[in-house]
Amino acid sequence: MIISTGYVRWIPLFGLSLFSGFAQQTSPPNRQMTLDVVVTDKSGKPVSGLEQRDFTLLDNKQPQKILSFEAIQASAHAADPPVEVVLLVDEVNTGFTNVSVERTQIEKFLVRDGGELARPVSLAFLTDMGVQMTNLSTQDGKALAAELDQNKNGLRTINRSQGFYGASDQIGLSLNALAQLAAYEAPRPGRKLVIWISPGWPLLTGPREDLTTKEQQQIFNQVVTMSDTLRRARVTLDSVDPLGTNDAVGFRTTYYEEFTKGVKKAGQVQLGNLALQVLATQSGGRVLNSSNDVAGEIATCIADSNTFYVLTFDGLPGDGPNEYHALDIKLDKSGLKTLTRTGYYAQPQR
Repeated sequence: MIISTGYVRWIPLFGLSLFSGFAQQTSPPNRQMTLDVVVTDKSGKPVSGLEQRDFTLLDNKQPQKILSFEAIQASAHAADPPVEVVLLVDEVNTGFTNVSVERTQIEKFLVRDGGELARPVSLAFLTDMGVQMTNLSTQDGKALAAELDQNKNGLRTINRSQGFYGASDQIGLSLNALAQLAAYEAPRPGRKLVIWISPGWPLLTGPREDLTTKEQQQIFNQVVTMSDTLRRARVTLDSVDPLGTNDAVGFRTTYYEEFTKGVKKAGQVQLGNLALQVLATQSGGRVLNSSNDVAGEIATCIADSNTFYVLTFDGLPGDGPNEYHALDIKLDKSGLKTLTRTGYYAQPQR
């Protein structure tokens, strides 16, 4: 089925077609927010057995009361409702040859362990025609592999050789697809993992890419809306680069780190703030690249649904509209790291 939400429309932005739908949303009256937190050890593996007293939640560096706490562990009890997993095959931002490699690695993941998947998984495809999501959500990896084989590569009219305007279309298609996926998932309860298999869309950020004040305000509005939409839908976005070691020396694998810090005002914004890897990091997801074992990287992302912690807290009101609040979680035990949402945009008290 083609996801169609009615929330997204296209607008021109110096050649870009970016989403401008999703009217600015404000937090519910009680401002209660949910954080899905994965705690990892030094090797990057999820850690179980922690309790609420091990966590300290900071909102703009100020301790906040944790209203509720739940530890999810596959061996003890699963999340209710179960975590949804979506594998997105990106055929817009991945070269034609590499799409074949991408599909081969996805199929390798699906049929490993006899095709028995730990979580229900569905497939989504991003082509020049937009995002398409299959009706099949199952733990039968062989059935999904057959579905993958039946969904042939879409007609490609956009490619990197088209230069700036081709890159602009790639960004527009990609961001609209992510917005539509989030809108589709928003009314569905529980946590969702969207594993976006792609080297990412172009950043179009650099010394020659000057933005007008109007363009910066438009992009800032999109940053705020995307952050709020993913948070409300409880979507954790993972970025898996199918180019493997071929992309290991590319600036894209590390340059995104310049933009992961939350943007506080329009004057600070650049298109790099909407990069796939940036949005993944800010959602609490993983950014995996420079490995030819894409199937193993997909498994690593899905393992985050086996052991994690669910915290709720009351977000603070903003002194003005779209006030950025940085979130941080401190742990009493050393040597551990957290993967969770890094911030949110607060609105004034009504």
